[in-house]
Amino acid sequence: MDKILVVDDERSMRDFLSIMLKKAGYDVTTAVDGEEAVKVLHKDIFDLVITDLKMPKVDGLQVLKTVKELSPDTVVIVITAFASTETALEAMKEGAYDYITKPFQIDEMKIKIQKALEKRRLSAENVLLKKELKDRAVFDNIVGKSEKIEKVFELVRKVSDSMSNILIYGESGTGKELIARAIHFNSRKKDKPFVTINCGALPEGLLESELFGHMKGSFTGAVFNKEGLFEVANGGTIFLDEIGETSPAIQVKLLRVLQDKEFKRVGGTKEIKVDVRIIAATNRDISKAAAEGKFREDLYYRLNVIPITLPPLRERANDIPLLADYFLNKFNKALNKNVKGFSPKAMELLRSYEWRGNVRELENVIERAVALSNSEIITPECLPDIIRNIDRISSAVPVTIPPEGLDLEGFIGDIEKDLLLNALERTNWVKKDAAKLLHLNFRSFRYRLDKYNLNKKPMGKEESGI
Repeated sequence: MDKILVVDDERSMRDFLSIMLKKAGYDVTTAVDGEEAVKVLHKDIFDLVITDLKMPKVDGLQVLKTVKELSPDTVVIVITAFASTETALEAMKEGAYDYITKPFQIDEMKIKIQKALEKRRLSAENVLLKKELKDRAVFDNIVGKSEKIEKVFELVRKVSDSMSNILIYGESGTGKELIARAIHFNSRKKDKPFVTINCGALPEGLLESELFGHMKGSFTGAVFNKEGLFEVANGGTIFLDEIGETSPAIQVKLLRVLQDKEFKRVGGTKEIKVDVRIIAATNRDISKAAAEGKFREDLYYRLNVIPITLPPLRERANDIPLLADYFLNKFNKALNKNVKGFSPKAMELLRSYEWRGNVRELENVIERAVALSNSEIITPECLPDIIRNIDRISSAVPVTIPPEGLDLEGFIGDIEKDLLLNALERTNWVKKDAAKLLHLNFRSFRYRLDKYNLNKKPMGKEESGI
């Protein structure tokens, strides 16, 4: 329901607009003058403000300036009985959407209000819609025919129109957000917003502000009132990725939204009610975390009404050729190339690799291969070293000691060097990530790089990060 603030020092006009707007289904708040309006604006966010221009103490232009300072996305219509080009131009210059002169026709006012609110909706949803339109094909971006992924598709079809909360389990890169989108766009909420946020990517304070919004001055940097993502998603779906990374304080607030369908903005006093379906996702075992007291058990049970587990790519190897062809076509178009397929050896290597980064890692590898290919076929030379060296690495460790014996230190050193190189290749030479992949602290990792003279990359490779 759109929220409208009506500001007018004439009681008859204020009451008339309030009655008219409430009959039309709007949530209406009134202010007896500009001074009261400014106080109200500091406590809440409105979709539309209708204000008289000529008022004592604080006039309509000051109300307009306050709106734009506190809530820039709110649209404003000004009313004046003193029609002049100068008055209208000044109001428009300060950011008013439109103006109307007294006396006015009721139908004229209704049309201006509808258009103003439509502008507000279009502005608020523009970024979301651009992202959503690319994904409305629902399952088109989820490729696979293996038994495990087909079971996921079947479950998605069954639960999409249920309004129950869903918890998606899966390793990073398995496509958890794609499944969440498929659920949303197969549901009765498909024409409402689909909003996503990665809970693990933001510190607690910023995450709280993003989820629940804030009021101006509630913390350093809060220069205007801001709606949270739960408000933006009202009527639709919010996807909380990496829910297992949230702090206990955030978990308490999420539990309240789930239980009561309401919350307060940071620094706010007003309860805000929302109707939002929550789809959460995690790459952690949060049932274990809940049992150990590291995640709120009551929140876990409310989120885990319908669990969906996505298989890692290594458990659906038969889908790798389908996915590789899908990404090949995608990057042919994006890079203006005409690569027609993969050599048998290249495809064998792709199928043999374990894909710890799952579908996302495969997508990156195919993009690189298409970019590097100078022919119509992807060959092993277009693939990263870590994939090309699969055979050599897998056969590096002997089952038994050969008759002639072996140089143990040299042998182990060769394996260690290969693994260091493989970790660097997989992480695009981001050394901190490579150290993490090998479960080493950064000092120990740097020591090993120095030991094998691996601090400088081979020619043609650019270092990204440390």
